[in-house]
Amino acid sequence: MTKFMLGKKAGMTQLFDENGTAIPATVIECEPMFVIQNKTDDTDGYKAVKVASGTIREKLVNKPDKGQFAKAGVSVLRTVREFRTDEDYTLGQEIKVADMFAVGDHVDISGVSKGKGYAGNIKRHGQKGGPGGHGSMYHRRVGSMGANSSPARVLPGKKMPGHMGAAACTVQNLDVVLVDGDRNILVVKGAVPGPKGGLISIETSVKAK
Repeated sequence: MTKFMLGKKAGMTQLFDENGTAIPATVIECEPMFVIQNKTDDTDGYKAVKVASGTIREKLVNKPDKGQFAKAGVSVLRTVREFRTDEDYTLGQEIKVADMFAVGDHVDISGVSKGKGYAGNIKRHGQKGGPGGHGSMYHRRVGSMGANSSPARVLPGKKMPGHMGAAACTVQNLDVVLVDGDRNILVVKGAVPGPKGGLISIETSVKAK
């Protein structure tokens, strides 16, 4: 069974196991999701389910989306995502985090990383700085741009300063250490992408042993 969920990063904390070892953990708030469409091989060429969650004012939703929510028999919701799955769901079905995940599951979590703005090559790519002496005049700059007369240009892929962060990324193989169905909370071991309140998607790990 393919497991999936939408959530918001609530923050980080630590838990303690039976031996008193501290476990760094991320708390994820997972509001219930509702099925609004089933994708099939016959009509769409692949099998998937489209779900939605989160509250939003009705005036902020356009008419085509309102029609899809009305067809599924659910109120308008903020976030809509699609997940590949072989399972069959009914329109309007409610999916909660306790129905999907259990302690010990391995998950992949995707989100948008924190934006760092314009960053230099040392921060952005982890390159080594130049000599620290006052006479070097070359402390945190990029370094050689390549050969001079040939090829007489900067080769593609050269690591240079630029925009850092605010990119889609995935952290794989995180362990689920706590599931609270009453409070709609999922806690995983380790860190996940994005700031507090950032939207993330949780799926069954593709590399779990």
